Amino acid sequence: MGELTYLSAISMAEHIRLKKLSPVELVEAHLARIEKLNPKLNAFVQIDTDGARRQARSAETAVMRGEKLGPLHGVPVSIKSSIAVRGFRHEVGTKLRDGLVAEADATLVERLRSAGAIVLGITNTPEFLMAWETDNRLYGRTNNPWDLSTTAGGSSGGEAAAIASGCSAGGVGSDGGGSIRVPAHFSGICGLKPTPGRIPSTGHFPTSVGPFALLGVVGPMARTVDDLKVLFEVMQGWDDGDTSAAPVPVCWPEDAKKLRVGYFEHDGRTPVTVETRSAVQQAADLLRKGGLTVERFLPDGLEQAQRLWWQFFGVAGAMLLGPMTEKCQDDLSPLLREFQRWTQAETPHTAQTLLDTWILRDVLRMQIFEQMRDYSVLLCPVAAVPAFCHGERTWLVDGQTVRYLDAWSYCEWFNLLGMPAAVVPVGQSPKGLPIGVQIVARPWEEEIVLTVAAELERHRGPWKKPPID
Repeated sequence: MGELTYLSAISMAEHIRLKKLSPVELVEAHLARIEKLNPKLNAFVQIDTDGARRQARSAETAVMRGEKLGPLHGVPVSIKSSIAVRGFRHEVGTKLRDGLVAEADATLVERLRSAGAIVLGITNTPEFLMAWETDNRLYGRTNNPWDLSTTAGGSSGGEAAAIASGCSAGGVGSDGGGSIRVPAHFSGICGLKPTPGRIPSTGHFPTSVGPFALLGVVGPMARTVDDLKVLFEVMQGWDDGDTSAAPVPVCWPEDAKKLRVGYFEHDGRTPVTVETRSAVQQAADLLRKGGLTVERFLPDGLEQAQRLWWQFFGVAGAMLLGPMTEKCQDDLSPLLREFQRWTQAETPHTAQTLLDTWILRDVLRMQIFEQMRDYSVLLCPVAAVPAFCHGERTWLVDGQTVRYLDAWSYCEWFNLLGMPAAVVPVGQSPKGLPIGVQIVARPWEEEIVLTVAAELERHRGPWKKPPID
């Protein structure tokens, strides 16, 4: 049963189209796997067993009648609980929204359903998404299928754990500072953080407006890059509910070998583990094997990008969260209270400091894009460390102490700069935990990111499943 649920989403859909696999059989296999593993992982917070079975029966009827089938017909997916799914809880891990149910599907959920996907359920997040690990006072902690004593990451940790463990064929996360990419890296799967507006964030909570429209996105998560590509094509496109939306057509590059890749193993500020450096070097070698030009290149300005990102995500974020939570401190999770302690040490924005931050961000974008004229793609680490044990806050790397808020700076730059980035698992830590690498391009060039990611995956070899069984 587990082997069936570890098929790629593309293979599942193909088997269904050829009548080699029944959507009912496939959904039942996933439901059985969820029943077996979710008590250990706590990835799902709500499962629609009856609804999934109804969708599966309807999908099977469509196949037998010879109806036109979508690219994800009969494929079981999961959705991060910060994204509205009609009839499902839409609480974002906080007791302040306990029991709140979405009245309508988010735009991307509508598009997934139209493509034939079957929504199994929704997955766990930290409270208000403000952590790189997943735990809250509503549903508790999510564990990593590679090692239950470690986190699956955050804030899309439930989604990553569900996909990595074969409980879901793929799904959707969101990312304002690494929340798709860090869980993908920790859990050994693939994830895409798109350009703001490329995939509509309509129906996401918190809403992506103001400074958060510059940072926050929704994007696909899956076990293979080819599955990411299909999910991206299904979900992408203009929606008037997304303030960052633009009518950008899908355009895949004709020849990946013409792309020039600049790579760096560390940024000179935050050290990364030896195995992380090795994974980036291995990825560079594999891309060279694929015929791409790959050279060392470290853009100037990344440290400033991390500081500016914090001014939006941390300082401005605290100003928005403060009024919502100030009278309910006893109901907040320890993770959110910890985030508040960090932000309370900062000076709140004035109109002038917020304006200055915004201008500096735009100037920095221009400077970095100018540097990327010679390299259309960047290759670098996802984070300083692999999945960490629950509750850890510092790590000793190369004799230096890496703090919690610094370890994910490799992701935060690209939220600030609005650049698409994908994660592909490449290496492993001495403890057998997965290590991903990050592939980045200029805004609106998701197709380049995914093309290079697919080339890397092709030379890397088959995906490795976690030892959860």
